[in-house]
Amino acid sequence: MKKSGYEYLLAYKITVPIYDYTVVFCDRFIEKRSRTHDQMVQAARSGMQNIAEGYKEQGTKGYIKLAGVARGSLEELLNDYRSFARQHNLSIWPKERAIREIREIGEIWEILRKNRVLPDHPDFPYLPDSSEIDVNLMITLIHQANYLLDRLIPSLKERHKTHGGLTEELYNARKTYRGY
Repeated sequence: MKKSGYEYLLAYKITVPIYDYTVVFCDRFIEKRSRTHDQMVQAARSGMQNIAEGYKEQGTKGYIKLAGVARGSLEELLNDYRSFARQHNLSIWPKERAIREIREIGEIWEILRKNRVLPDHPDFPYLPDSSEIDVNLMITLIHQANYLLDRLIPSLKERHKTHGGLTEELYNARKTYRGY
């Protein structure tokens, strides 16, 4: 089965475990019927789904906008994890420590790199059973996703600048049709 182009993007692939782990984290540590639970899960979902939706837009302008929405959603989610750490007196580790001590980060990246597109059921490791490790895992993954989106958005803007957008394409097609 042919996969969509966005499924090859690291910026998209890293958001899949972010969403999956956020659901597990929220179910584990945040009251299920709370607004925070719903908002964190929706922010994680938005971070993933807006990349896919943007890729499917007919014009680059829409893709840029939705990639920005994905970035904003992930920033919101990052702040929720930071707030959770603050409210529960958990340490936020430097990036180097998180990468060194949380083995799941390396395992996740091995899966992302090994698979050009993620299988329907990627074999991501289980979320550790420690709120401090979980928070630091999630903060690290979100920073990595944000970094990738911060590179994707300027490349989309450059593509729009050099190749134009849907409006120009439609205008040029109309001019050609009318014989201008």
